[in-house]
Amino acid sequence: MDLKTKYFGLGILGGFAIVIIIFLLLFILPATGLLGTTTVAIIPVYGEIAYGSNDTASVVTPDAFENALTQAENNPSVGAIVIDINSPGGSTVASDEMMRMVRNCSKPTVAWIGESGTSGAYLLASGADRIVASNSSLVGNIGTIITLTDMSNYNNKTGIKTYSIKSGEYKDIGANYKSINSNESKMLQTIVDNDADRFKSNVAANRNMSKSEIDKIADGSIFDGQQAKDNKLVDNVGSRKDAIELAVKLGGLPSTYDTETYSTDNTFYLGLTSQTNIANTLNRLIFK
Repeated sequence: MDLKTKYFGLGILGGFAIVIIIFLLLFILPATGLLGTTTVAIIPVYGEIAYGSNDTASVVTPDAFENALTQAENNPSVGAIVIDINSPGGSTVASDEMMRMVRNCSKPTVAWIGESGTSGAYLLASGADRIVASNSSLVGNIGTIITLTDMSNYNNKTGIKTYSIKSGEYKDIGANYKSINSNESKMLQTIVDNDADRFKSNVAANRNMSKSEIDKIADGSIFDGQQAKDNKLVDNVGSRKDAIELAVKLGGLPSTYDTETYSTDNTFYLGLTSQTNIANTLNRLIFK
């Protein structure tokens, strides 16, 4: 073998070795965590929080959120997590479930509230270790609501008649073909009050506030970022980058860190369109 051929072969081997090293540094080693925690995971919560899809709006489900959060938790290179929120809230149960996932997360978490983090979305944010909001963010709206429609007068004028054969007095509670009576109103008010009380208790515990402090601002009021900070609902007023930098600090990441977004796109369609099931209706409307 002449020297030219020998050096050409060594050059190929050297080039191949460099490619392997680059591949290891960029893909394999970060995934194993051998290079340490170098990544901030970004988990978006954009749109309504619910268990099923909405034909007219973006939806994040607990299943999709849990999948993203679990991936971030299991990735050894991820040292901290930012929950990127732009949501008006949604289902009572779904919001509470997602809040508990964040609260039980083993890695440092920072909630960033963009344009909106209200109602159930704020409950979710409160489960994080820290909350950052922009000056122009909409924050709060702590409380619960059930929205019903009474079309009985319209039906009477148009001659539309609806009949229900029911097994119990309150089986058609909330039906839009009739007015709600006082007993039904009291029943639903009790449900709303109980849910609101749990909401406030969770926020108080998550934010290290007293229940009385939360009661003072839990009338459904919406605050901007600075007002929210003044009321202890957020920790810092700043940008999305500020939220990421805070996560870096909490996670002890190096100054040269990466970010990785974990998708929460909802691809599973449940089609909750039935108006005859009051449980579905109430579950979808409360916390909005």
